[in-house]
Amino acid sequence: QVQLVEAGGGLVQPGGSLTLSCAASGSIFRVYSMGWNRQAPGKQRELVATINSDGSANYADSVQGRFTISRDNAKNAVYLQMNSLKLEDTAVYYCNGEIQSGVGRIRVWGKGTLVTVSS
Repeated sequence: QVQLVEAGGGLVQPGGSLTLSCAASGSIFRVYSMGWNRQAPGKQRELVATINSDGSANYADSVQGRFTISRDNAKNAVYLQMNSLKLEDTAVYYCNGEIQSGVGRIRVWGKGTLVTVSS
């Protein structure tokens, strides 16, 4: 019984910035890797960024240098700082985490938060 809930989506102009947050709650023993994916209208969901337990991170080429993923292990939370936003960044952003709970180790997904980049 673990849930991830995203927050921080909204409307932003091209070139602007936005920060997304995601917190896991429930019966959690440990959170391993966490990440963000996104799905633009009419397109498949794609990976945006991942972060391991030690803080090392990986980014999609399309967001490299513009987005920064971070985490707070004490809060079981993951964040995505988005800078220099482009129209093509418009999507529903989903957070995820690999979580060890009382019933096993599973990948849990949030329900998403909408980011709209528009002038």
